Amino acid sequence: MPKRIVVAKPGLDGHDRGAKVVARALRDAGNEVIYTGLHQTPEQIVETAVAEDADAIGVSVLSGAHMTLFKKIVRLLHEREAADIVVFGGGIIPEADIPQLRELGVATIFTPGATTTEIAAWVDDNVVDRSTDH
Repeated sequence: MPKRIVVAKPGLDGHDRGAKVVARALRDAGNEVIYTGLHQTPEQIVETAVAEDADAIGVSVLSGAHMTLFKKIVRLLHEREAADIVVFGGGIIPEADIPQLRELGVATIFTPGATTTEIAAWVDDNVVDRSTDH
């Protein structure tokens, strides 16, 4: 079965071209992608991931609110007993913040310049199809 990946744009940031490019690349690599659209709250993102039985959530953040947004998404996944959903992200995120995001439970961060090929390969290597666990 294909891996199910929710691609999300949280917060007030209205720039979703990158998220759409990544979503398309992940789909083209054989994954099932659910794109949430713009202006999603962490609660909406987690609800979508749980409802869709997602294997991963890819979060695109350009607004500077990445620490708060990722922390909340990871916490909500734990509260929903869905902490096995892999969280990864990308966007304008300072290198200095990446170790702290990893400590919070974010699997990886793709910074500007990452290619869609790199992202799709990382998903292929690091995201498990959770439907095989049931």
